[in-house]
Amino acid sequence: MQVLGLCRFSYPALGGFQVGHDTTADRIAYLYDPARLEERFRLFETVALPCLMAQTDPDFEMIVLVGDRFPPVHLERLKALLAPLPQARIVVEPPRPHREVMKEILNKARHARSDPCVQFRFDDDDAIAVDFVAKLRKAVDDAAPLLVQHKSVALDWNKGYVAEFGADGITATPSFRPFYTAALAIFVNAGCPLTIMNFAHDKLPRFMPALSFPDPAMYVRGHNGFNDSRQKNARAVDLSPLRTEEEILFKDRFAIDIDTVRRVFAKG
Repeated sequence: MQVLGLCRFSYPALGGFQVGHDTTADRIAYLYDPARLEERFRLFETVALPCLMAQTDPDFEMIVLVGDRFPPVHLERLKALLAPLPQARIVVEPPRPHREVMKEILNKARHARSDPCVQFRFDDDDAIAVDFVAKLRKAVDDAAPLLVQHKSVALDWNKGYVAEFGADGITATPSFRPFYTAALAIFVNAGCPLTIMNFAHDKLPRFMPALSFPDPAMYVRGHNGFNDSRQKNARAVDLSPLRTEEEILFKDRFAIDIDTVRRVFAKG
C-alpha cells in the first residue's frame, strides 16, 4: 500500500495561512526573510528530517513543496539536506490556491487511483515517531473491515510533545490533542479522489469515520517564533527543559539528538 507524505516548505500559497498578507509579493517576502528561512532550515535539519530517515518502515514517499521563486541558494541547501532521504522529492510550483495545489500534487503522486493509499501531512518543524509509517500500515490491516466500507477514514495518534528548540537545547511538555497536524493521516479508498488536504486537520471527524489511538509519544509539535498557527492570540504553553530520561526518549522515539540541536542552533 502506498504511503504518501506532503511537506509545504515555505510555499507561498494563495490562502492556507492564518497570517494575512495584502499581496503574493508580501507573502513571499515574509516567507523568504533570511531570519525566518534560517530558523526553518535549522528545525528541518534537527527535528523534521531525522525522524523520516529513521523510520522503521522505509516504504513511504515524501513530497516537499516549494515555490518557483524559492531562492536558488536555499533550494540547493534543501536538496543537500534531502539527499540522504531517497523517499523524498522536491516539487516546484508557482503560487496557487492552497488546497487546489495540494490536492493536485497528492493525486498526481498516487501510483494508481484504482488502489487505496494512506496520506499524511508533515510540517517542517514537527517530528513523528520513528515507527509512524509502520503503525499506519498496522492500523490499516487491523481496521480493514471498517476501511473498505468508506471512501476515507482518518487515522490519528493523539499523544506527543510540544517543544521548542534552540542553542540551550530543548524545552517541552507532554501533549494530548486529537487530530493535530502531526501524527495524523487518512486512508483513501480505491477510486476516491479525496486527499488529506481537502479538510482542515481538526475537522476531519466531521466528514469521515475517525480512529484515534492513544499510543504515547507519537509526535513532537515544534513551537517557534514563526509558527503560523501561533501568530494570533495563541495560548501560552508552559515548557520545561528535558530531563535525562526525556532526552533519551526524544532520541529513541523521534531521532532528535539534543547535542545536535544545541550545535546547529548555536551557529552564527
